[in-house]
Amino acid sequence: MDLRLSPVSTSMPNRTGMVQRTPTTPTSEAKSAGFSSALKGALAEVSAAQNNATQLQNEVQMENPNVSLEETMVAIQKAQIGFQATLHVRNRMVQAYSDIMNMQV
Repeated sequence: MDLRLSPVSTSMPNRTGMVQRTPTTPTSEAKSAGFSSALKGALAEVSAAQNNATQLQNEVQMENPNVSLEETMVAIQKAQIGFQATLHVRNRMVQAYSDIMNMQV
């Protein structure tokens, strides 16, 4: 998964020598990309990695000489790591939701 974050502000010294933070103008990509779209993109990447690993497994089972066992094992490990990361994110989100719902107002 490749999630890149753009900087929110830059630091610029003012006349007194103190650093003053000024907001940067977000790019058009950052404007359209929110948390939900980043999450959807990450889920799509994990799904693609799992599909690729399954396809490579099938090719190895069919004894395709163009697909190596090493390549297949690496693809399987990448898919497992992506799935585990997704599972951890989901668990953290559920825990955060539970914590917020249990707060007294």
